[in-house]
Amino acid sequence: MAKGYWVAHVDVDDIETYKNYIAANAAPFAEYGARFLVRGGDRTTVEGQARARTVVIEFPSYEQALACYESEGYQQAKAVRDPVSTGDLVIIQGYDG
Repeated sequence: MAKGYWVAHVDVDDIETYKNYIAANAAPFAEYGARFLVRGGDRTTVEGQARARTVVIEFPSYEQALACYESEGYQQAKAVRDPVSTGDLVIIQGYDG
């Protein structure tokens, strides 16, 4: 079964409030088996444009990745994040070749 991934590019306007989002997303991420592969860090944009922060989260399956996003717990965390950040999020199925 192919894993699922969240790939996010985010600009954060208020890091102190954003920390509340990080705390709020811990429970749904644990419930759905999320594992951070990339959480900020050094990077070099070699083509195109990118937001200030890149995050990649791995889930046991694509279905788990979608279910986490749609869960009540994550939607509550997202409500904390939305007013203080701008981002792009793709949920994608991993390659199982």
